Amino acid sequence: MVLSISSTCTLEEVAACCNAVRFFQLCVYKRRDITAKLVQRAENNGYKAIVLTGDSPRHGRREADIKNKIIIQELKNVEGLLSTKIVTDKGSNLDALANQTRDPSFTWEDIGWLKSITKLPILIKGVLTHEDALKALEVGAAGIIVSNHGGRQLDYCPPTISVLEEVVHAVGGKVPVFLDGGVRRGTDIFKAMALGAQAVLVGRPVLYGLAAKGENGVRRVLEMLKEELELTMALSGCSNVKEITRSHVRTKHDRQLLSLL
Repeated sequence: MVLSISSTCTLEEVAACCNAVRFFQLCVYKRRDITAKLVQRAENNGYKAIVLTGDSPRHGRREADIKNKIIIQELKNVEGLLSTKIVTDKGSNLDALANQTRDPSFTWEDIGWLKSITKLPILIKGVLTHEDALKALEVGAAGIIVSNHGGRQLDYCPPTISVLEEVVHAVGGKVPVFLDGGVRRGTDIFKAMALGAQAVLVGRPVLYGLAAKGENGVRRVLEMLKEELELTMALSGCSNVKEITRSHVRTKHDRQLLSLL
């Protein structure tokens, strides 16, 4: 699992409750000392990688949050390090907090600083283009997550499945490529793997399961995805995931090429 920096449980609490493979999702704060402390805590508590969110130099205009005047809970991971009690008349407490505390000047070059303070591999989340994939390799990313931040950062950004293959080709197998966004069924996992993803990340379905039936709901969501993936593989003639290939999917681009023949 990837634990959000904004989690309502601390990274220590999560580490103490399970032996699962855990990554820590990181946004860089203006106060780099706070960022460094969070990274060291993740490393000291057995997290296996840092997932750097690269697609939010500024907070996207989330109109529903503004309309509903969203107020976020205290962020447990920065408790005692950073005040999250921000009063705003702009509508969204989350927007005001992000813009006041996160570092909008963080660039590709600053990833060298992040690498210097940890031995953990760094995955860059939010890559949607060939050019950014190459840049991620250039700065030493250990992996790439093709993500559009759930569509919440920028209107009209492309669906992740539509740009996955472009990123995979750019990477050329040098590092793993993962995908998130829009994964709702086992068939979605199958398509992503056919287009070159090593794995997918699932966010909202897990939250839906949690809201409906707690821990058992989350377990059932994951079981359903696994069962649907296995069924899709069986009906596509694949006895294991290594047999899922590009030939199992046809994209819009493929259809355009066929129409020219």
